[in-house]
Amino acid sequence: MTTTSEPAADPRSAGPEWWRSAVIYQIYPRSFADGNGDGTGDLAGVRSRLGYLRDLGVDAIWYTPWYASPLADGGYDVRDYRRIDPAFGTLEDAEALIAEARELGIRTIVDVVPNHISAEHEWFRAALAAGPGSPERERFWFHDGAGPDGAQIPTGWVSSFQGQTWTRTTNPDGTPGQWYLHLFTPEQPDLNWNHPDVRQEHEDVLRFWFDRGAAGIRIDSAALIVKDPALPEVPETPGPGEHPHLDRDEIHDIYRGWRTVADSYEEPRVLVGEVWLADHERFAQYLRPDEMHTAFNFDFMARPWDAKELRESIRMTLEAHAPVGAPATWVLSNHDVTRPVTRYGREDSSFDFAAKRFGTPSDLELGTRRARAAALLVGALPGALYVYQGDELGLPEAEVPRELIQDPMHFRSDGVDPGRDGCRVPLPWTRTGTSLGFGPDGGAAPWLPQPTGWSDRSVEAQAGDPGSMLSLYRRALHLRRDLPALHAEELTWLGLDGDSQGDDVVAFTRGARFACVVNLGTAPVPLPAGATVLLASGPVDGEIGPDTAVWLDLPS
Repeated sequence: MTTTSEPAADPRSAGPEWWRSAVIYQIYPRSFADGNGDGTGDLAGVRSRLGYLRDLGVDAIWYTPWYASPLADGGYDVRDYRRIDPAFGTLEDAEALIAEARELGIRTIVDVVPNHISAEHEWFRAALAAGPGSPERERFWFHDGAGPDGAQIPTGWVSSFQGQTWTRTTNPDGTPGQWYLHLFTPEQPDLNWNHPDVRQEHEDVLRFWFDRGAAGIRIDSAALIVKDPALPEVPETPGPGEHPHLDRDEIHDIYRGWRTVADSYEEPRVLVGEVWLADHERFAQYLRPDEMHTAFNFDFMARPWDAKELRESIRMTLEAHAPVGAPATWVLSNHDVTRPVTRYGREDSSFDFAAKRFGTPSDLELGTRRARAAALLVGALPGALYVYQGDELGLPEAEVPRELIQDPMHFRSDGVDPGRDGCRVPLPWTRTGTSLGFGPDGGAAPWLPQPTGWSDRSVEAQAGDPGSMLSLYRRALHLRRDLPALHAEELTWLGLDGDSQGDDVVAFTRGARFACVVNLGTAPVPLPAGATVLLASGPVDGEIGPDTAVWLDLPS
């Protein structure tokens, strides 16, 4: 084992609280880069592109699950946390990747999925074999069915992927058996977090990866893991802590235990939560000083391209984080969400899983202008910034042919929802080649097809173009690192006309000299008097055009 648990400090991302203003790049391993030419991205591919990430200006990489998995849900059905899936490489490859990235000033955050494991995990196989009432089944939520013959599901809870949340087992003699709970797919049985084995195993997994140099853990579906053992139905309007499987009060003791593990290292490790909650006070409880360090800000990502909406989200986010002293996080998309170039070009530019449909039209030229402006907006806000792979290339959401879709969300919606594969299509690196540089020329076709025209959006096509999306991201991320105001200074709203920003502008300062102004309207907005343009998402000639953002150096 290559141990890199206490790496040397480096000037690009030094300091124990590097995570408060870090730029974190999300890698979906299947789709980033294919090192061996089999059509699937792997760790060798990522290692070959570390120089690209260094030059882009990121401080850390977050990997979606790279563990051994049947891939029933893109790797979020984990068979073994201590093994890398053979499609991606080996444990030694992961150790080398963590070490090589850190040598370039890039930390590594790995995914942990505490709500469930794979149905092929040794624990679940043992539970099925052991039968009702066994200790092995106590690690999960096995339950007799309702009705005289047990044929009815134990609860009417609805899956996060639509449909019911219970699947019935079959006894060795072929008769129907007990039911087991799965908030996602049947291939992902939920764990019982009241069981000491479950708690101990996950703390051991944290140590396993922290000992190998991982700088942090991203916690999937973090608010879902604790269930009410009475299994009541979901109330029509559950009060705080009253939902039977979401945001239970008991959950915080678990994450306090995880924080103790993270803080036990000489260089403390970081906990990042995926916490989808509408109640901002409840959300902030996960960020108390003895729990998680940060959590994803989904409210901002889901808002439409509207100045009032975005200002409200920014204000609300900062106010929610202030009482617990945690930094906000900002993100425009991820491996589950429609890409910004497509989303911002639609009549409804917000995001809602329930609203995803095939054939929704989008003006990609408009969406690209807005995505460029949005990149500068989030890059200037206080807190940590997440960039999903390919957003820096301005990739649109791909339309994957129905017969090639693999995402279970599509199938569990009876084919209505196009699923999430459109934002998971492998990246284009070169203008030409079998897979546009995703894999070696002459290798297998990518596991999802790349759309026609993506050669013009490749890294090679954009790298030398100062007007490209890639060039904009590179300049923004390097400026963000170099400007002290973007690390330490708080946000102050800036009025362009008296005390009002108007209905179509988002404008603020960070410190005495830096300002960000975003025009989301249809008419030009004048530049503040005496300001010098540091960076702009579009042409600026004395005024800021529609769907344009600028970073400014204000006069003293």
